Amino acid sequence: MKKLSISDIRYYLFEEQPDAAWLETLRQDERKGVRQLISRYDKHREAEKVREAAFLDSLFFENQYREQGFTAAAGVDEVGRGPLAGPVTAAAAILPRNCFLPGLTDSKKLKKEERNYFYEKLTAEAVYHIVHVPADVIDDINIYQASRKAMKQAVEGLREEADILLVDAVTISTSLPQLPLTKGDERSASIAAASVLAKVERDRYMSELTRTYPEYGFDTNAGYGTAEHLEALNRLGPTPEHRRSFAPVRDSIQH
Repeated sequence: MKKLSISDIRYYLFEEQPDAAWLETLRQDERKGVRQLISRYDKHREAEKVREAAFLDSLFFENQYREQGFTAAAGVDEVGRGPLAGPVTAAAAILPRNCFLPGLTDSKKLKKEERNYFYEKLTAEAVYHIVHVPADVIDDINIYQASRKAMKQAVEGLREEADILLVDAVTISTSLPQLPLTKGDERSASIAAASVLAKVERDRYMSELTRTYPEYGFDTNAGYGTAEHLEALNRLGPTPEHRRSFAPVRDSIQH
């Protein structure tokens, strides 16, 4: 029987799901290129096992509440407290019972392509709602209260009612039982899901703003105070999307 080429073996190892018998046969192949591929594959699988175990661990709180009789634990998180422009964005997410998303974690720890991958999976599989609270409201009630407002509205907008909340670090105004978790987006899969949904949605919102306000670089800085952003702010002044209660924006108006 003709041996597979190195490129074919690479494809079957990393693009398909090789069965144990074929792998065992492959381990007998003495070609240097095959041995190198097998070594890469073994390291890849070990890393996958770590990711899978970490994800199962991150379902601890969800599983614990399910055992207590809760059926719809929603993770809640927000992004965008620090930027000088744009909304603060919150999401609430209820993961399906059989959810298995190894690698899902705090959105800040994921690469953009990873966030986009999980965003597509979550919008297809989870019950979720995402809310933007704009700059003028942030200026009226302050960023902390605007963040809590966004999270509350995200929970209220879920198409299925949550019966308990897992919230990243804070409590929100609701009659639902809730558990605030420090570093919750690392410890709870549901909060991580909300983190990813909010982050991707807000980044896309800011990228769209670049069409209207190209000088500020919102597609790359997401409203944060980069050198490019501050230069444009001081030269052109604030847009309606800027938070005038934030010192750098306020100072640019006074120039």
